[in-house]
Amino acid sequence: MRETDRSFGAVTVLIGTKNGKYPDGNSLLVRGRDAQLLIDPSLSVADRAAELGSVDLVVQSHVHEDHVAGLFRFPDAAVHAHRHDVLGLHGLDGLRTIYGYDGLDAAALQEWVVGHFNYAPRPDAQPYDDGAHFDLGGAAVQAMHLPGHTRGHCFFRIEPVGLVYLADVDLSSFGPYYGDAWSDLDDFERTLAMARDIDAAYYATFHHIGVIEGKAPYLERLQRFTGVITDRERRLLDYLAEPRTLDEIVAHRFIYRPQDPVLFADGVERRSMALHIARLARDGRVHEPEPGRYVRAR
Repeated sequence: MRETDRSFGAVTVLIGTKNGKYPDGNSLLVRGRDAQLLIDPSLSVADRAAELGSVDLVVQSHVHEDHVAGLFRFPDAAVHAHRHDVLGLHGLDGLRTIYGYDGLDAAALQEWVVGHFNYAPRPDAQPYDDGAHFDLGGAAVQAMHLPGHTRGHCFFRIEPVGLVYLADVDLSSFGPYYGDAWSDLDDFERTLAMARDIDAAYYATFHHIGVIEGKAPYLERLQRFTGVITDRERRLLDYLAEPRTLDEIVAHRFIYRPQDPVLFADGVERRSMALHIARLARDGRVHEPEPGRYVRAR
């Protein structure tokens, strides 16, 4: 293993490039007496698959391009994803359904996920449900269904280590991502509320942070991460002091910086801000003075 990796008994956190900064990530390798399980094989795992030895099972926390980038290196492993996301492993049409960006070009999607993230369909991938238990012999991985990022997004508790893998509740300064068709803002906030009650010795994230030891620093980061949603909503309300169309809101950029060259950024902005507008309208904080234009309630 590499010097940057973090080992905790049966679990090794395989730290990706730049501490798992997108497009890379931090995968988890769990060793038991009877089997070896890999969680969310990243781009850097694709480059180091040979050193990991035999991998019997690959379990996905959810199905996004960066979490499956190393999966093609393990053709003989049994593959599992939550039943709400597993269609994204079965083929590109399923992955397109999860993303659901308006105007998504098929050729651009293929170049992105195949050319950059090594996507290869796994029609053999099997579904699991909340509470699914993977017993490896002396070590076990249990799924906790905590959606919002995607419909099937899961945490994993790994025992006897006492480590909880948070997947893409990554506690980064970027904040929660809920920009796909299968994302949901209200579900994400419920997940964040439930995450406060999760006790563990260690917390691991797919991006940026890597491993946090102890609940106090975990809760501090979780609070900042959660606060990004409130900040986005505050900035949106400020912007809606004058009537704006959704196109204007998208162009203003509330998720990404205007200069960020992110593929499909407009689709992410549109989906994310539409969720905020719907909630603000439901709460009476935003209204439509005319169809398709939104303004802050006085």
